[in-house]
Amino acid sequence: AGGVGRNIAENLARLGTDCRLISVVGDDDHGRLLMRLSREAGVDVSNVHIIDSAPTSTYLAVIDEAGEMTVAVNDMGIADQLTPGVLRQCEAMLRQASLIVLDTNLPEETLAWIAREFADKPIFVDTVSAAKAPRIRRHLGAVHTLKTNTLEAEALTGLEARTIPQLEKMAEQLHAAGVARVFVTRGSEGVFNSTREKKGSMAPGAEKPAVRNTTGAGDAFLGGLVHAHLENRNLGESLQFALTRAREKIS
Repeated sequence: AGGVGRNIAENLARLGTDCRLISVVGDDDHGRLLMRLSREAGVDVSNVHIIDSAPTSTYLAVIDEAGEMTVAVNDMGIADQLTPGVLRQCEAMLRQASLIVLDTNLPEETLAWIAREFADKPIFVDTVSAAKAPRIRRHLGAVHTLKTNTLEAEALTGLEARTIPQLEKMAEQLHAAGVARVFVTRGSEGVFNSTREKKGSMAPGAEKPAVRNTTGAGDAFLGGLVHAHLENRNLGESLQFALTRAREKIS
């Protein structure tokens, strides 16, 4: 149902994780639908703010015959309402959290506040789009796990990220900035993954799965990484678990 943060929350809730969603929706049919679907999935939405002055975020994607997105447009303007002032209302809950998951639809001032106030916690970030990925650039020192794709990684770092050597160079830059783990999803090629302790490598994709729709697969992947981290799984186990979640989403 979208957006990225909400989809990740749904994946976590369906895996049995106690998950609290902090977000905003409009006082409209789309907002009520998202609240209902999230509750039905097991997501705690008591910290989702309903705003009557802006419409709920919308996203329209055109999917081709192979299940791949060809073009998309969105209006996520309501996310600008998630200011540090609004999040301070949830500060006690955030301080009790085992980890925090962010996406870059958030305003940069909010990303900065979270990075500053909760740097002691594992922070997982989804870069969402090439246009919004740079919002996290100045706050990479607080990021534990960064999930991105090729275009978003290039927009974030200013480096090409097409070949394995290029991906390794890009990961080195991100690690130097403070990111502990980097995951670059590359469709059927698999996932490039790198940690501060281990040189980057590719985890292969599925053997030509019957793709129904790739929308949400990256969200399922990151949800799997979060769940695996909470279960203290090692990198290899975490990757396989997350890839399985993504493959189940597209097939």
